[in-house]
This record gives sequence, C-alpha cells and structure tokens, in this order.
Amino acid sequence: MLRRLLLAASASPRFRAIITTVPVTRGIVRRFVAGETAGEAIAVARRLTAEGLLVTIDHLGEDTSDADRAAAVAAEYVGLIERLAGAGLAEAGRAEVSVKPTAVGLGLAEHGEKTAAENVRRICSAARAAGTTVTLDMEDHTRIDATLRLVRDLRADFPDLGCVIQAAMRRSPGDCEALATPGSRVRLCKGAYRAPEGLAFVARSEVDRCYARCMRLLMAGPGYPMLATHDPRLIAIGRSLAASSGRPPDSFEYQMLYGVRPDEQRRLAACGARVRVYLPYGDDWYGYLVRRLAERPANVAFLLRALASRR
Repeated sequence: MLRRLLLAASASPRFRAIITTVPVTRGIVRRFVAGETAGEAIAVARRLTAEGLLVTIDHLGEDTSDADRAAAVAAEYVGLIERLAGAGLAEAGRAEVSVKPTAVGLGLAEHGEKTAAENVRRICSAARAAGTTVTLDMEDHTRIDATLRLVRDLRADFPDLGCVIQAAMRRSPGDCEALATPGSRVRLCKGAYRAPEGLAFVARSEVDRCYARCMRLLMAGPGYPMLATHDPRLIAIGRSLAASSGRPPDSFEYQMLYGVRPDEQRRLAACGARVRVYLPYGDDWYGYLVRRLAERPANVAFLLRALASRR
C-alpha cells in the first residue's frame, strides 16, 4: 500500500511542491543523486570506476513537452559523453549513459517518435565516437511499445543500443524472448512506475517470479544481460544461471543504483563480477527520488524523521 501511494505521489504536483521546498530533503537527494551538474556526475563516476565499478549516467528529467527542450537534453548528453571521453572514462564502456525517451521528445504531441529517434541517434553517434554505449530507459506502461519501436529501428545502425524491461509488467517474458538476440543489451529491472493491475503484477512475490523467469530467458540467450537488482536472492540466482550456462563473467553484468547497497556493489566487483552503478544527476530529481522511496521503506522513515525534526 505504501509503495502504491508513493508511486501516485511521484506524479502529484501538490506533493512535489511540498517535498522539493523542504531543505532536509536535500540530504536524502545527495544519497541517490550525484549532483546537479555534469561535472559533479563525472567526479563521482571517476571515484566509482577507480573502485572497480562501471557506471551508467542518467541526466534527470522526463516528459519533455517542447521540441527545443528535447534537443537541449540531447545536447547535454552529447556534451556529457565528450567530457567522459576526455576524462578517459568512456573507453570500453566503463561509463555509458542512460536516456529516458520522453526526455528527448517521445511524449511530444506532434512527431514525438520521430523527434526522439533523431535525438537518440545524435547521442548514439557521440557514444560510438567515444567508445561507449547508450541504454534507453523504460518509463510507464503507456510508453513501452513506442520505446521498443525506437530500439528496434535504431538498432539497425546502433546494434549495441541497450533497452530496459520491467519484470513488474505481465508482458515482459515475451519481450525478453524477442530481445534475446546476438549482441542485444537488455537491462532487466523490477520496475518503478504505476500500471493497471491487468497489465502489471501487484504482489512483490509475483514480480520476483517474473524477474527470475525473464532472467532465465536472457541468460540462456546470446545477448548481454544486465541484471538490475539489489535482491540477494535474485543476485544468487543470476550467479547460478551464469555458472550453469557457462557464461564467463564478462558476458553479463549486475546493475545497482547509486546510494543503494554500495558495500555489496564493491563485494561483487571484488569477486570478479561486472557491476554497473546507475548514477543520476540534475536538478529535476523529484520523480526519481519518490520512486526510490517507494522501493525502500527505510528511506521513507528517514525522510519522515527529518521532517519531524524541523518542526
């Protein structure tokens, strides 16, 4: 119930106004967000890669409603990639980028898919020149088909373009089967958006079972699975599947969020696994923060204690 309320709050302008104007919220934001500028994100990425971790950087923001703003977001990513290359972080995909399709125009009322495709193409071209990759994030259920069309069309020229599948969606095993092709990069996560019960699982146990099923499909296929989870049991299943299928450590990776289980990230990396940290930056952090609170109730308690201490 708490998770559903928080996911509803992530789209609430009133709740957004309350949370974003409370100074103590910034303390929680710093736990999950690298900073507001590309320079701050690169500094954190440098530290993480020095610890043996990989990084995917997300410029926060979504649901862009203006074509000029969508182009500006694409330009931000191109500049970020160029700075990563200049810092020596892009080589061999040590640091890549994650892009939300609606941030680069997918949700525009006119020519949204065309605009998003053009902007993602610019970002992918910059990434290729820098020696790194791009992953398209998955957003709410209304964007799934359009996002998968973008991936399908752009992979003709950029076969290493990654995409995300959310195990909370009932359709996801079928999507994983379709995407498990040679060279395909698929990030499997549980999902952090609200969806109607007819389209999505509600019970956490059902989501976990779907995640395990999708993971088996991806790990048995010829692509490059990216297992985005903090769940120790699912991580163990992934390790077992890799062993049983004869996958070498460099043929898949684990992914975790910045600020969540950092000791486990380092432990897995020390054991020889590829571990990539999802590293967001920017000032449009509200939706991202509330979805992180929905995933971890302990963070809600932390925020409530902080708010109470300011009365």
